Amino acid sequence: MSMYKFPKRLDKLRILISNDDGVSAPGIRIMQRIAKEISSDVWICAPMNEQSGSGHSLSLRKPLWLKKISTRRYAVEGTPSDSVLMGIHQLLKKHKPDIVLSGVNRGSNLGEFISYSGTCAAAMEATLLGVPAIAVSQQINIQEKGVPWSTSEFYLPNIFRSLLKKGWPKRTFINVNLPNLEPNDIRGIEVTSMGQRNMGDSLVEQLHPLGGRYYWIGSLPEQPPGKKGTDISAVEEGKISVTPVDLDFTNYSAMKSLATTFNQKTYDNTG
Repeated sequence: MSMYKFPKRLDKLRILISNDDGVSAPGIRIMQRIAKEISSDVWICAPMNEQSGSGHSLSLRKPLWLKKISTRRYAVEGTPSDSVLMGIHQLLKKHKPDIVLSGVNRGSNLGEFISYSGTCAAAMEATLLGVPAIAVSQQINIQEKGVPWSTSEFYLPNIFRSLLKKGWPKRTFINVNLPNLEPNDIRGIEVTSMGQRNMGDSLVEQLHPLGGRYYWIGSLPEQPPGKKGTDISAVEEGKISVTPVDLDFTNYSAMKSLATTFNQKTYDNTG
């Protein structure tokens, strides 16, 4: 298995930060401070505006504008994937980043939400472009005003150093989710698989004052506890979830079964 490997001198890393909450979001400033604990060579290239829920989308029918906000801080009028693409192949094309950090997102990205998440999409885009990436999300309670950013600031530097020391397989990004708890209330760190939830019908219908109906995508229906060993369960138990997400979506067991339907030979491409 081919692995990402990082130099022992982590202070020499070139780090690119992006997100989906926008270049001015509090979480990206938190991530910048954390990254600077590891290396001084830290750059930001993020969407100009919030792009939550944008998924892994690219802007194919409009130009991308790269705007300098301040020293080593740039914004792109586009999606998180656009921002990472511009950061790697334009902003830092002469000296590409060693790693991309995405987040810290305001709100968790667990289970199926990985596929909708712009935070995870930024990490996915970097991985597809050959740059290792870590996506980070901080769970919140939408009824509460505060966000426990101190939990991210306390735990992430050591989580990052541990991941960078060990490395992980290529074509895989790391998805980290922190519970909505203060640092002293965290109950540990768990390596997890991606959980599953009942997505349900979350459309909320409203009547416009000027006539016509419109719809909001609402919150998820009430959920049973997450299955043990998944990212959902870990965060429910007050643990930080660390999930390796493979970009190979192939279901190999189904592939073998389907091949018999068409009398076709299968090839082992898992290595």
